[in-house]
Amino acid sequence: MMPTRAIDSPQPGPDQTAGGEASPEASPRGVLEQLLAQWIGLDPATLGSASLARACKRRMEALGLNSLEQLHAAIEADPQQRDLLVEEVVVSESWFFRDEPTFAFLESFARTIAALPGRRPVRILSMPCACGEEPYSIAMRLLDAGMPTESFTIDAFDVSHVCLEKARAGSYSANAFRNADQTFRRRWFREEERRSVIDPAIRAKVHFAWGNLLDRNFAVGVPRYDIIFCRNLLIYLTAPARQQAEATLDRLLASDGALILGAAEPPIMRGPWIPAGSSSMFALRRRPASASGHASQPTRFTAGGGREPRSTASGAAGALPPKPRARVPSRAAETLGDPEPQQVVADARGRLLEKVGHLANAGRHTEAIAACEAHARDAGPSSDLFFMLGTLYQAHGDLDRAEGCFHKTLYLDPLHEEAALALALVAGSRGDERMAESYRETASRIFMRKASR
Repeated sequence: MMPTRAIDSPQPGPDQTAGGEASPEASPRGVLEQLLAQWIGLDPATLGSASLARACKRRMEALGLNSLEQLHAAIEADPQQRDLLVEEVVVSESWFFRDEPTFAFLESFARTIAALPGRRPVRILSMPCACGEEPYSIAMRLLDAGMPTESFTIDAFDVSHVCLEKARAGSYSANAFRNADQTFRRRWFREEERRSVIDPAIRAKVHFAWGNLLDRNFAVGVPRYDIIFCRNLLIYLTAPARQQAEATLDRLLASDGALILGAAEPPIMRGPWIPAGSSSMFALRRRPASASGHASQPTRFTAGGGREPRSTASGAAGALPPKPRARVPSRAAETLGDPEPQQVVADARGRLLEKVGHLANAGRHTEAIAACEAHARDAGPSSDLFFMLGTLYQAHGDLDRAEGCFHKTLYLDPLHEEAALALALVAGSRGDERMAESYRETASRIFMRKASR
């Protein structure tokens, strides 16, 4: 998912050169790229020049304009045109319970906080919230876990007025339901003319509002949040915008809270963050203060989402790779492996995820990789398995093998956008910006294709 992101004519800090005034020599497209960087912090390279060109073309056609210069003039004259261009650029692609391990962590963390004596209701933030799939999933998961409705609150913000309108309506097509387990759909939705409408009890748990993460005044004065979901946003921002967004997230998060990011985002965090738990590779917490009262040195994460090895008396500690998402077993797993029922294969893969996580956390990368390869021999190849192997190799520093695994992932699942983004990261780490741009455009096309369903 390339989620919607915050916009509101933010006042860039002194270091935010990407959002400064355009030079007179800048091309019309360059001017628009600079404006997008200023408004929403978007790094044009992550979107891809082709995607931006298509977005501009759609706005020009809608307005009956013939040039980018005319589009720029229209945007300068009418702030609403600015917002409409942003609506074309962002893609609000998501689905319910995306990345199941994330919601397993949510349930455990929220229940732990709620059980503390005298604790106020657990405060949860989802930003950007797209069309509501994530915050509604949060509400369903916690209510299904037996948490009383008054024990938690959920605030959901987004820059897209269109997305917020859809979220409040709570009506979804089949594209929003991609998980194998559909019991929540039968429990919390009613069917109306080929649409699934969410139960009013779930809708009432989420407060939707327009918000701007890049605005330094965003949510000033509100109580801090115990859990913040901000997934797959930071990777699309310029470096100054990421710095500003991270500062805002740090301000909004409670001292003992958890920040939940996307798979590729821990490496770009620069504050004193540490993994929130041994099985929560994308959930971070603040590093505890040292005895002197100062936070100890921040943990640095590898491109694969793990921590950089640190030297110890007994040798180098292992990196901490991310726990890959559990996916529905691919057809390849069903046809090339033993003729087991789909659920049996899915259960086996879930156990493998847990086993690999424990091995990786112990620095036993060779054993973790061997476990994946053994599973591939027993159950057959699958996109989720190759993606898992790719993240392990990437965390281990073997970019060649990681790249090969990500290519195999896309071969088996051409709509695996995270594999395309992972390939862009690998290419970028090698300094091959042309190839990185190509992979980012591939991911963008995947987003657009899914969004059009």
